[in-house]
Amino acid sequence: AFGPVPRDYSLKVNKKVKLLARKSALATKAKENAIIILDSVNFEQPKTKQMVEMQKKLEIFNKKMLLVLNESKNNVYLSSRNLKGSKVVIASQLNTYDILDAKVLAIEEGALAVLEQNLLKD
Repeated sequence: AFGPVPRDYSLKVNKKVKLLARKSALATKAKENAIIILDSVNFEQPKTKQMVEMQKKLEIFNKKMLLVLNESKNNVYLSSRNLKGSKVVIASQLNTYDILDAKVLAIEEGALAVLEQNLLKD
């Protein structure tokens, strides 16, 4: 009479629980000393070589890195997209999975204010 219907396995997670997860993920990274604060990250041209040099200076080359920016910077994104394990995200779009997936968090100084504002929401 009725055909098979695919089951929906998705679950809703409350906003407060998501926020708590993000806070605890950042706290875990802080305990591991896996957070680096950068003054500002900006490249004149989209060159992967520049991103590699930056990672080598910070001694995080070949580590899974999450670069958190305060605003979208196309050249930085284009410079890092060819590197394995390197991801660039805007502070307002930061999620728990990305934080936990990365070995090192490199956060731009301007992004700290945005992160603080997002984490203090109750």
